[in-house]
Amino acid sequence: MASAARAARAAARGTIGLVTRSWPRHSRLFLVGEGSGWVIDHELAALSSTASALGYRVADPRLLRASRDQCAFYGSQFTLLVGPWSPPPHRLGAAYFHGLPGTPGMPEFDECFRTLCEHHRELERLQVSHREIEELVLSSGIDPAKVFRIPIGIEGSYFHPPEPRRRDELRAELGFPPPAFVVGCFQKDGVGWGDGRQPKEIKGPDVLLQALELLRERVPELHVLLSGPARGFVRTGLERLAIPYVHRKLESYDRMADLYGSLDAYVVPSRQEGGPKGVLEAMACGVPVVSTRVGQAPDLVAHGENGWLVPVEDAEGLARWLAHVAARPPELLRVVDAGLRTAAANTYEAQRPLWDELLTGFLART
Repeated sequence: MASAARAARAAARGTIGLVTRSWPRHSRLFLVGEGSGWVIDHELAALSSTASALGYRVADPRLLRASRDQCAFYGSQFTLLVGPWSPPPHRLGAAYFHGLPGTPGMPEFDECFRTLCEHHRELERLQVSHREIEELVLSSGIDPAKVFRIPIGIEGSYFHPPEPRRRDELRAELGFPPPAFVVGCFQKDGVGWGDGRQPKEIKGPDVLLQALELLRERVPELHVLLSGPARGFVRTGLERLAIPYVHRKLESYDRMADLYGSLDAYVVPSRQEGGPKGVLEAMACGVPVVSTRVGQAPDLVAHGENGWLVPVEDAEGLARWLAHVAARPPELLRVVDAGLRTAAANTYEAQRPLWDELLTGFLART
């Protein structure tokens, strides 16, 4: 039985080898994810659809090591730029979203950047999502022609403002009383995939709690809506502060619009980000955004025009502008409308020309 199984596997490898050897050079795109089912894998699923729509052929990632002289794009530098350096024999590309060297407690940030500095000549494409990380990547010595700034986008069909009646239904389903001012924060901000009681400091969960404590003094009807895994640190903090909250983890990403649709404001308290994706998702749902100047937020948000920005770690600033939203200022409708336009300009479909620029010369079109 064992020998028969080995023979069958050997025959399968031989068949696969014959198939992949027949592929023209650089005619197939392998997309390599993390396998966590979180943001990176969502982004690669969107890239697969984008590449196919542009006329490129996407290959089964299980054939990555059984083939050569094709194109492999890694959804995160943390799956490619790690030691020991032993990439597959393909043209190589990757997304490099975040990870500033010297960040306390994050040695992997230093390792990835060091590997980039040592091996950038072996890379053909890097996607960066925002200006800060673009400057970091270029300081490695990589050829600027290989670096493409493409924000982390959104699926436009998933996110849209709810009808007023539907918004009331969503809030009632979540248990929010009619006068509640509901602030959402949906990012994963705990270490690991468990209860998340150990905070992931770059996501600013401590800043979030400080801001909400200050906000509650100004807006007594404050309620908080959380989503995502590993939120234990924030949940414990909200309970300690006696701030009412609801935590919902959804099985289906396309239902996130229901959570956004129940909000009065969305807050991003992070110290570092590759996105944050939530900025565009919230804008697309007509939700005002208050964010630290982090990741792609400064590239997308013009303060007072389509959202509000504060310095990193400025809990007082976050609270002040959230309270401003709660006061329903005269410019709020204009800000929300501008946010809708920003989101529409950054859907995956709208970003296809940017991806076509990156893929041209990297991958042969079919």
